[in-house]
Amino acid sequence: MRPLNRIVVKTLAFVLGFINLKLQNRFANFKNRIYSEIIKKAFNKCGEGFYIGSPAYIIGAHYMTIGDNFESLARLRLEAYDYVNGIKYNPRIIIGNNVAINFDCHIGCINEVTIGNNVLIASKVYITDHFHGDTSLESLKVPPRERPILSKGPVIIGDNVWIGEGVTIMPNVKIGNNSVIGANAVVNRDFLPFSIIGGVPAKLIKSALDA
Repeated sequence: MRPLNRIVVKTLAFVLGFINLKLQNRFANFKNRIYSEIIKKAFNKCGEGFYIGSPAYIIGAHYMTIGDNFESLARLRLEAYDYVNGIKYNPRIIIGNNVAINFDCHIGCINEVTIGNNVLIASKVYITDHFHGDTSLESLKVPPRERPILSKGPVIIGDNVWIGEGVTIMPNVKIGNNSVIGANAVVNRDFLPFSIIGGVPAKLIKSALDA
């Protein structure tokens, strides 16, 4: 192939690929908006501007309240369990206004998980208010899936919190307003408002109030 023809072919391929990508994105967005309208009817309460990417995995949606302008990308897992291994639970998940969640996040609840307003959550974040059993000798002898699920307390995340990539938030934790949690942190205790948090286990890096 002559050099000029090779340039023309590459240019055409680039243009057609770009157009095709734009069409794919528009179709995916349209499909997700239809999907969102179907999904939102399952929740106990769901505000305006609800958008969720397909697929999403939702258990116990009638125990969940979602505020206005909620947005999540694909593969979100929202799970509120009311009955596991013969034990009854009373779960509730409350999500405030203007919450945005990236890909592959998982929120599990048998007690309470509350997420405030204007919270931004990166990809692969795990938030749970429960454990499969405890660390006693008797519990560890039982196969994990057969252990009673236990909650030490709710997870409460305040307003204007930024949760970085790969963060895990454990049971019985309160995150104060306007805090930042660094990537891959494991949060197993409370932090006051305006905290900059990071590490495994997470610790206070600094308080913005001290700046």
